[in-house]
Amino acid sequence: MRPEVQAFVAGGPLPGWDADEDEIDRRVKQLEAISKPVTADEAQALASCFGPDDCYGVAWTLLHLIETGPGPVPVVQPPGPDADEWNHILWNRWGSPEIPDDGSTR
Repeated sequence: MRPEVQAFVAGGPLPGWDADEDEIDRRVKQLEAISKPVTADEAQALASCFGPDDCYGVAWTLLHLIETGPGPVPVVQPPGPDADEWNHILWNRWGSPEIPDDGSTR
């Protein structure tokens, strides 16, 4: 795994909307330092970095970076009802339409 991906993952989940601007800027710079495409291992590690909300759009950037990988990140099981929206979105985008993007069940 490349050092810039390791550094981003080591920073933990993205902060929420209530984080200070310097923290959000720091995470954006870390994310921008990761060149595309990512490897399957990198995509798997990055998928663990979603925070409590979209972090002013930064989570969408992370999602799109993950999608540059060679294929879907292996997901062992569908997200539960309490999972955040990012787990549901990724699950749906990776070909598992059982769970709608809005988190409701069909």
